[in-house]
Amino acid sequence: MFLKAQLSWNVIIPAESLDVKGLMLQKSIITRLLDDFSTKKATKDLGYFLAVTTLDNIGEGRVRQHTGDVLFPVLFSCITFKPYRGEILVGVVHKILKHGVFLRCGPIENIYLSNQKMSDYKYVPGENPIFMSDKMSKIEKDVVVRFIVIGTKYIETDREFQAVVSLEGDFLGPVSNK
Repeated sequence: MFLKAQLSWNVIIPAESLDVKGLMLQKSIITRLLDDFSTKKATKDLGYFLAVTTLDNIGEGRVRQHTGDVLFPVLFSCITFKPYRGEILVGVVHKILKHGVFLRCGPIENIYLSNQKMSDYKYVPGENPIFMSDKMSKIEKDVVVRFIVIGTKYIETDREFQAVVSLEGDFLGPVSNK
């Protein structure tokens, strides 16, 4: 689910980047905020950080004692993406194993769909393995699949989410062929 959040972060501008022109300072603060935003990746509470939408306020800078760098409190709004249990999402198959498939959905790289959660489909081994239903519907590499999230887990060390999903429900399954 996409969320809109307002955050307050501290942005540190190195002393070398300071300039007497205020416009260059504002540009440095925005650039540094975007750099920090992109490296943060995700948090457990908010999910993946996708985009800064507005810069609401830049507070008064405080000089740090030993380095001479200046710390600016910045208030901004952003869009995040966090998967929730019971949510219907769409992902792309990127790996097929005998016991299930791995999908990608937006920034989430590790979404697992077990063969037990797609009971209408049977594994068909081969050079390019697939899952095939009695109705000739195929789940193969690069196919787009609609699924329901049945569980999520946040991995703190990698700053990313993992999800377990199912095709048990109405209108779930492949939505496109390659």
